[in-house]
Amino acid sequence: MDVLTLSRLQFAITSMFHFVFVPLTLGLSILVAFMEWRYVRTNDGMWLRMARFWGRLFLINFALGVVTGITLEFQFGMNWAEYSKYVGDIFGAPLAVEATLAFFLESVFIGVWIFGWDTVSKKVHAWAITIVAFATNLSALWILLANGWMQHPVGSKLVQISGNPLIKERAEMADFLAVLTNPYGVIKFFHTVLSGYVVAAFFVTGIAAWHLLRKNEAAFFSRSFRIAAVFGLVSGLLVMATGDFHGVEIAKVQPSKLAAMEAIWDTQRGAGMSLIVVPNSADEKNSIELFTIPKLASFLAYHDLNAEVKGLKSFPREMRPPVGLTFNSFRFMVGLGLLMFLLSAVAVWLSIRGRIESSPLFLKILVPAIALPYIAGQLGWIVAEVGRQPWIVYGMLKTSDAVSQSVTVTQVLISLIAFTAVYGGLGIVDAYLLVKYAKMGPEPEKAIGKEEFLISGKGV
Repeated sequence: MDVLTLSRLQFAITSMFHFVFVPLTLGLSILVAFMEWRYVRTNDGMWLRMARFWGRLFLINFALGVVTGITLEFQFGMNWAEYSKYVGDIFGAPLAVEATLAFFLESVFIGVWIFGWDTVSKKVHAWAITIVAFATNLSALWILLANGWMQHPVGSKLVQISGNPLIKERAEMADFLAVLTNPYGVIKFFHTVLSGYVVAAFFVTGIAAWHLLRKNEAAFFSRSFRIAAVFGLVSGLLVMATGDFHGVEIAKVQPSKLAAMEAIWDTQRGAGMSLIVVPNSADEKNSIELFTIPKLASFLAYHDLNAEVKGLKSFPREMRPPVGLTFNSFRFMVGLGLLMFLLSAVAVWLSIRGRIESSPLFLKILVPAIALPYIAGQLGWIVAEVGRQPWIVYGMLKTSDAVSQSVTVTQVLISLIAFTAVYGGLGIVDAYLLVKYAKMGPEPEKAIGKEEFLISGKGV
């Protein structure tokens, strides 16, 4: 393998591993803040126990997310130096704001929340986790705006430069407001963040289901289950809505990605969608197309039954994304999304009817279902990033032109092996801690002090 392939593999591994932790942080922080505010308003000790129990799991996940996120930015300078030279003035701006504003808020107030039990007032403590929840989502906004610019570069201009034999021009910021209001980035933010809320909802319902099956703290976990089920159902509905908006935006600015997502080879008006498809990139056709719904692809992409959908054959072979991976990832992601929405709807229905504890089969399904939104999220990122190829900045800079010229295969291979080993170890530690403290359950009903919660086996 060459430097380009190894660098792409390394970034894929590290970014996908990092995104295991991000979505749970986004959603669980909101749920914990909600629980703590309910404690402030009602003075019901169960809400406090809930905030502490789920907050403990949040902290474990949050710590791993911070550690694994730092290395991603280093790779822009080490493995993707030409990319950094070309678009650093634009791409670096939202990342700088994220670090100095959002991450600063997270760092300060997560400390207040961890060490503020029995030290600050209940309201101040609740505001601390609320600010953390706001900051984590704000952090996602800036990062996704940066990624949105890579998908649809706006607010920039190309400037000719001299003295660099490798790069003859570079992109510079022309309109910061255009970058901030880029429809692609804004829609991507809501779609991604809402999917993180679904991750948190399934995380909570899955763990609650595990305890309810064992008759552990029935009142505690029934209440946790109900809150998460409603949160998951509403979030899932909004994920589908923003996904529709996102699909329309993709059709507008990335027609090659849309064609790969739907495995459409020929440009056509009123394009249909087949439920079962096996793409054949070698022969530029689909080997199997079954159960075709007329005009559905045109309607979903443009909200127009007779809209023209550009086919893959409209693009040179070298300008097409990998069709099989993009198409299959998209189909599986959508399928998992529909399944999760159905499970959330059943969970809410059982909650309303007070039949959660008397539905052991459904509870058993929800325990392994914790993995579903994680898988769907990873598939979504595969669609987003693989579907953009061969561009690293769509229509502006190819991935092959963005890799560092000064690193060797050996250097990248060593760092790839090191990252994989370290991240693998961190993943094992994270899984062990989450399982350990999830199984341990909440603290006893008696009130405990700050030092006992933080230092004893009851805390982290």
